[in-house]
Amino acid sequence: MGGHYNPAAEPKADQNLQALKDAQIPVAFRDKCAHLLVDLNKCRRQTFYNPERCEHERHTFEECEYYCYLQRVEAKKHQVSTLAARKAELEAEQN
Repeated sequence: MGGHYNPAAEPKADQNLQALKDAQIPVAFRDKCAHLLVDLNKCRRQTFYNPERCEHERHTFEECEYYCYLQRVEAKKHQVSTLAARKAELEAEQN
């Protein structure tokens, strides 16, 4: 995205669940980018949800969500190709 790499936007599989609970992050939002949502929500509360503030935190969170999406797409492609290869092997064995 944007021609640069932001290491802060890297999705994390291992999250500190107690920190997410303490920050009152809903279970539905506890994905690989929830660690960034803690800081974003803290900034939003401090600035009374001013849309002109917390732009960096929001951009980092959205970039992380985009990287997660790309990972899911890549995993789905791999799953489809693996299933197709397995199906071809079974058909070859039956003939």
